[in-house]
Order: sequence, then C-alpha cells, then structure tokens
Amino acid sequence: MAKSSAELTRELQDSIRRCLSQGAVLQQHRVKLETKPKKFEDRVLALTSWRLHLFPLKVPAKVESSFNVLEIRAFNTLSQNQILVETERGMVSMRLPSAESVDQVTRHVSSALSKVCPGPGSLIRRGNADTPEGPRDTSPNSETSTSTTHSVCGESQPISCPTGGFSETYAALCDYNGLHCREEVQWDVDTIYHAEDNREFNLLDFSHLESRDLALMVAALAYNQWFTKLYCKDLRLGSEVLEQVLHTLSKSGSLEELVLDNAGLKTDFVQKLAGVFGENGSCVLHALTLSHNPIEDKGFFSLSQQLLCFPTGLTKLCLAKTAISPRGLQALGQTFGANPAFASSLRYLDLSKNPGLLATDEANALYSFLAQPNALVHLDLAGTDCAIDSLLGALLHGCCSHLTYLNLARNSCSHRKGREAPPAFKQFFSSAYTLSHINLSATRLPLEALRALLQGLSLNSHLSDLHLDLSSCELRSAGAQALQEQLGAVTCVGSLDLSDNGFDSDLLTLVPALGKNKSLKHLFLGKNFNVKAKTLEEILHKLVQLIQEEDCSLQSLSVADSRLKLRTSILINALGSNTCLAKVDLSGNGMEDIGAKMLSKALQINSSLRWGPHLDPLAWIGADPLPRTILWDRNNTSALGFLDIARALESCAALSHSNHTLRFMSFPVSDISQAYRSAPERTEDVWQKVVIQWCLVRNNHSQTYPQEQAFRLQQGLVTSSAEQMLQRLCGRVQEEVRALRLCPLEPVQDELLYARDLIKDAKNSRAVSPPQPHPPLTAWRAQEGQHMNPGLFPSLYELGHMLANDGPVRQRLESVASEVSKAVDKELQASPGEGAQG
Repeated sequence: MAKSSAELTRELQDSIRRCLSQGAVLQQHRVKLETKPKKFEDRVLALTSWRLHLFPLKVPAKVESSFNVLEIRAFNTLSQNQILVETERGMVSMRLPSAESVDQVTRHVSSALSKVCPGPGSLIRRGNADTPEGPRDTSPNSETSTSTTHSVCGESQPISCPTGGFSETYAALCDYNGLHCREEVQWDVDTIYHAEDNREFNLLDFSHLESRDLALMVAALAYNQWFTKLYCKDLRLGSEVLEQVLHTLSKSGSLEELVLDNAGLKTDFVQKLAGVFGENGSCVLHALTLSHNPIEDKGFFSLSQQLLCFPTGLTKLCLAKTAISPRGLQALGQTFGANPAFASSLRYLDLSKNPGLLATDEANALYSFLAQPNALVHLDLAGTDCAIDSLLGALLHGCCSHLTYLNLARNSCSHRKGREAPPAFKQFFSSAYTLSHINLSATRLPLEALRALLQGLSLNSHLSDLHLDLSSCELRSAGAQALQEQLGAVTCVGSLDLSDNGFDSDLLTLVPALGKNKSLKHLFLGKNFNVKAKTLEEILHKLVQLIQEEDCSLQSLSVADSRLKLRTSILINALGSNTCLAKVDLSGNGMEDIGAKMLSKALQINSSLRWGPHLDPLAWIGADPLPRTILWDRNNTSALGFLDIARALESCAALSHSNHTLRFMSFPVSDISQAYRSAPERTEDVWQKVVIQWCLVRNNHSQTYPQEQAFRLQQGLVTSSAEQMLQRLCGRVQEEVRALRLCPLEPVQDELLYARDLIKDAKNSRAVSPPQPHPPLTAWRAQEGQHMNPGLFPSLYELGHMLANDGPVRQRLESVASEVSKAVDKELQASPGEGAQG
C-alpha cells in the first residue's frame, strides 16, 4: 500500500479527497484496470467506508465509476496481485501493485460487510462465478447478493456497536441506495433506544420522514440482532416500506413480534407474508398483529395454510377488524386444531370488530379449538355476533385454567327466553381459575343469564378483584332487582360497571345494596339518572351516605354523562370529608360555573383539613379527604369557573405541605375550547394561571423516583452521547493513522504511536472492566448487585451520585454522626460528675 500510494502525487491524492468530501478516504491504490479483454489501463482505486471508487490519473479528480460493498456478488483473487469483483452491474478486474495491497483491499471489504451482517463464511473465493444479474432493490436480496454475505446473521454484532450495529447497517444501505444518511435516526437509536434497552423498533418515532427513509430503516433490521419487535400503528405504509418488511422477515433470525395495526395492508401483502414465512427457515416470529387492515379471506387462507407449518405456533394473534368472513375463520380454526403447537403456545387471540364472524356454523372449528385444553390467557371476540351461551360451553372445557381476559361485548345470547339460563353460564363463571376482566357490555343480557352469571361468581372461590362490565345491557328494573338479590354474595368482583342500564329511580334501592358489598372498590353508575329533580336529589344523597360510611370500600366512583347539572354539587360537597375515594369522574354533567366553584371550595377545605397548622399531621395518616384524581370535563365551565379553580390551587400551593392526596386533574379539553370561543383572551389568561398553580401543587408533593432509576437514565443518555462523540473522534484519528502509515519518516512514526495511545485510552474510558481495588465504589456497586466496574464515564457519574446531597456518602456521614452523638450522650450519662464539672 505504501508503494502504491507513494506513486500517486500529493496533488492527485488531495484532489480525490476533495472529490469524496462526503466520506473519508481510507485507502488509495494505483491499479491496472482491465477495460477490454487483456487491455489494462492506469486508474486510482479509492476506498471509503462503504464504497469503492475508480478515478483516472487526472487532476482535478473525477469519479469514473463506483460501487457499494453491498453490490458485490463475488470477490475473487485470481493471482497474487489480481482481483476479480463481480457486482450487480458487471465484472471489475484489477491488478494491484502488490499482494499486500490485495490483502488491504480484501480486509476492508470483509470488514465493511461484517459490520452490516457478521456471520460465518468468507466472501473471498477462487475462480469466477457466473451469476445472472438481478434488479436493484432497496436492500440486497438473495437473488442479487452473495449468500455468505447476506444470509441471516449467526453471530452478534461487536460489543462496541450499540443496538447491534444498526447505525452501521443503516448507513451502508443509505450509501447503497444513493440517499443521505439521516444522523437523527442514528442518534435516536444509539442514544434513546440504547439507554432504555428498548428492543422495539417503532416506526411512529420516525413518521415525519419520507417513505423511502422508513424503508431503509426497516431494511436495516434484516441484519440486526438487537431489535426483536417491529411496531407500526395508525400509520399508512407505502409499498416500498411493505416490501422491505417482507424482505426483513425473510432474512431476520431475531424478529419475534410484528405489529402492523391500521397500516393500510391489503390482501396481496398477507399472501406474500405467508410465502415469506415459508422461505425463512430461521424465522422466530411468535406474535403477529394485523388488525384494522382490510385483508379479507384470500389473505387469511394463505396465512392459515402457512401457519400449519409453524413448528412452535404463535403466542399472539390479533386480527381485529380485518373483514374476515366465517369461511376465513373456519380455515383459521382448522389450522389451530391441525397444528398441535397452538394448543400450548397461543395465549392472546383478538378477532373483535368482525361483524357476523361467529354467526354461522363455520364458527364450530374455532369452538372446537377452544373446547380443547389450551393456553389462552386473553380472548377478545367483541362485535363478532358470537352466541355467548355456545361460546361459554366451549370455554368451560378448554379455557378455565388460564383465561384471564374475556371480552364478549356487543354480542347476544342465542337461547330462548325461559326460566332457566343455559347451565354453561353458571358453570363457567364458577369454574374459571384466573379471570380478572369480563366485558359483557351491550349484550342485552337476559335476566336469567344475569342471575346465572352472579350465582356462578358467588360460588367461585378462586377469583378476586375481578372487573365486571355490564354497561349498556338494558338491565332496567328487573336487572336492578337481580343485582340487589345476588350481588351481596359475590365477593370476587372488585370493579363493577353498571353504566347506561336505565336503572333511574331503582338506584334508590340499588345504591344501598351496592354499599353492602365490601369487595367493591370501583363503581361506574353513569347514564342512569333519568329521573325527576326530587328523586335525583334523593339518589345523590344515597351516594353521599354510601361514600361517607366508615367501612365504605369504594376507591373510585364514576357518574359521568349523567346530566346531573347543578345537583352535582351534592356530590362535590361531600368530597371535602371523603375518607375513601381515590378517583371521582364528574365529566359530562353540565354543572357549569357553580359546580366549578363548589369544586374549588372542596380543594380549599381539603388543604386546610389535611395539613392545617392546628392539626397534628400524624392524626391524618391513612386518611384521604379528597380524591387523588378528579375528572371534570364537559361541564360547560367558563373562564369564571376556571378562575375559581385557579384560586383554589393557588391556596393549595401556598402551603408547602398542602393537599398531599390530589395527584391528577384532567385537562378539560371540551370546556376550554368552548370557553375560548366565547372569551379567548380571558380564558387564555385564566387557564395559564390554572396550569401554573396546578404545577406548583404537583411540585409540592411530586412523586419521587428511586435514585438508582433516575441516575441510570441520566447516565444512559449522557454517557451514550459522550461515547458516540468519542467513537466518532476515534474514527477520525484512525483515518489519520492509516494516512500516516504511508509515510516512513521517523517523526511521523512517533505521531503514529501517539495516536494509537490516544485511541487505546478512549477505548478504555468506554469499556467495561473487571472489578478494581477501589473500596468505596466497589462496595457501593456490590450493594447494587453489580459485578463489573464501568469505564471512565460511568465511574465519574457514579462518583458524582455518591457525593451528592442525597448520595450514599452523605447518608453514611449522617449515620456516623448519629452514632458518634449517641456514643457521646451515653458516655456523658455514665459520668455525671465529670459532666457536671464540665
């Protein structure tokens, strides 16, 4: 290399560097290029990070041709100093000055490819390879690249590469496609993703970029071992991005989950996806989400056929609102039954929002799978026209052991009206072992089915803190009566949603009955107050009496969208003396400014009762006079009402220890918008005051995070940035080292040694080293359960944390001071005479 570069004039070398200003020139060689059979002409071969350039021996330098390392199909050494490179666009034959030059070029190409996809096998081989050319694509594929180079990676990226070397691969692909490499993408991945140890690549983080940029990012995942999940939701993906998704799945051996929710997929994409699953023998995908895409039956037939061959099945499958018909479901159900792996692997299944999907006999294939012992934990069949009684019969036999989440909303019971409900209702709900969420919203649940449900739950001793959603079931008076009779014996329900059931005046007797169930912690009663004013007041007083009982178990109460209007104040006035509720939802009641004024008074009463100067704080431990969370939007609040809230919050913020229970107040988007339209300037001024005072209240009792968590996050972000800067500087120094190696002068060699020492020191500052004899740091890290000492940067941050006001050194000093003080007091007590004389 030294000889070949020495033959190049300094003027030509500098001209080449200026021409390739977008990338550092790593090597330059004078070569003989075969332009015609057995005819060789002088050229200059210049190597940058990802590309090989050929220049004529003219100044100013101008690129004659170039190709990216990813375009190489074969790299052959024909003799001691001749190489034959087969690229996508043809053959390049060159004679280099020496075998050393050949070795340098070969090592550069191999090193560049190993950064993109490290793995076994060698790119260099003997002899010519007659491989037909293929079309150029965003990323190299099996038809246009050497199999040993672009096969699925079998080894991890070097430890020095954060996030598995994603940035290197991305940069190589940008160069391959002639596009600008976006440093913001590299920074986000190497800093934020790396600091959070985030293995999910979220396309929404880069949704502001063009489709071509997204395609390159997805293509880079094909050769990456760090990321295990590709996520995209509510972002329509272009065809070039989807093509790269397919390419990545065909190559990747580490991608475990794919989420393309509402991404604009069509039937043909799913058909191609099924084909990709069959091509990639090392595919480890086990979670697939294709919800809210019009895939239709053709796609499902192909997908179902391919899932038959999945040796380990899937753990998660989400196909909500995909326009699948009963025929498509039948194919899927048959796949579940035919592939035994699904019985033990499938834990999460979502087929919701597909009307008519379970309305015909084709659903029997799915029911047969559900009736067999399986591992399902989450099952969502909302809005599928499922016959609930038939489904529960299947679940009774196969899903009692593991099922935790069951959503059957917007379905119906198919049995005829009669005195008794199908036995499956009572049997399933009495036999389930792990249920924590049942959603039967908008199912028009018959009275006898409701009784059977409650009876089954009352007999179930395995469940606790169950959330039961019976909203919009048109239960009315008969349902209220059944609840009063049965709910007292149900001890496993901790959250009950009875919204929008037309209870109305029946709440007079239902509310006290609900209060007798001491297992209830969360109660939703909204949209049930369509009664006259006098009756409404009586119901609200019943609710007040309920939450003021000493043994009240409720922690949250919702009366949202109940049009209580000014009578909302009856509930608000009771909040100041509340001892149980942690959350109250008053949204959508039209309480206007009077309600806001009452709420502001409740805030002020709370601050004076909670930590007033005349009260002993210890006497109030465990008591929460005001809910921690208050939701109050859609109440026709004007700027005047917001001003009252701002004054109340100002009063709370004035006391440094006031209002320790209030944690969250919702942002009243609807009311703010309405008030702003009528009085923009006044509303803006008042709301800014609300926000400022609310922030002061939050700051007075803000939740503190563990010091370790905050420290590690700060360390991860800052040190990652410093490491990247060091890495870039090391790269520049390394480039200069390569250039200095061409010059044999002794002073230059001294500079070369000095530069190598600098690189070594930089690497040591970033590296993780074995434990060193540093007693304070080693002892502190040992307490944290860590066994490796970090490099310079992490060590400095840890020492800074140790010496902080709340760090371990300060804590140890305070502990020692306390022990010394106790020892002195004890010594003085043991020597009263001497103490008196002193």
